[in-house]
Amino acid sequence: MGNLIPPSKQSAVTLEPTDVFSDLKSLPKPAGSIPVSVYSFRDQTGQYKPQTNVSSFSTAVTQGANSILVQALHESDWFTPVEREGLQNILTERKIIRAAQATNPSQGELPPLTTAKIILEGGIISYDTNVKTGGLGMEYFGIGASELYREDAISIYLRAVDVRTGQVLLSVATSKKVLSQEMRAGFFRYVSYKRLAEAEAGFSDNEPMSICVTQAIEKALTDLITKGIDRGLWAKKQA
Repeated sequence: MGNLIPPSKQSAVTLEPTDVFSDLKSLPKPAGSIPVSVYSFRDQTGQYKPQTNVSSFSTAVTQGANSILVQALHESDWFTPVEREGLQNILTERKIIRAAQATNPSQGELPPLTTAKIILEGGIISYDTNVKTGGLGMEYFGIGASELYREDAISIYLRAVDVRTGQVLLSVATSKKVLSQEMRAGFFRYVSYKRLAEAEAGFSDNEPMSICVTQAIEKALTDLITKGIDRGLWAKKQA
């Protein structure tokens, strides 16, 4: 909920797990962790933030969906993500290590990179604004209050691809509503002839887009694991 008192300065904090993350962590334990790679999981909507009479180049949806998905994979027990988005950086560092080993062989052999069995593909495929809008207001004898709300929606598609065959094993889709709310209250009254007293207060409450994307991705990953168990693509740990 909002607060009529302006916020004070705050220190940086660790992001708290979302409500959907608890569903991901409550899944059955796997028989083994599956190495997966994510090359690209990006915003495919191409939309920019709407601003009146201003040219804006700020995107409406976060461009860090790839990092969010890798974080969710890392926190899950079912998958072990291997780095692919920054693969060129890894290869460069390995070249440096090999060059150092050439002059000092006692450093030992460089182990091979971990290979993935599954590639996760997909992205944010839609961002719909003003799916629902509405409000309520009332005023009597100079005293009034109003409430406005707006509902947007984002959609996520996520698919698992077998590295050996290229076959799409599973594909899931999730959607998350993005809610915005604004409340105002005020009054005006003539205290004397040609003297008008007026006061107004209000607050707005907007869901952060990055948190909504995180919830949609975590929900998609939870559905992917559940469907994989049902179809026998991966197994849960036996009691």
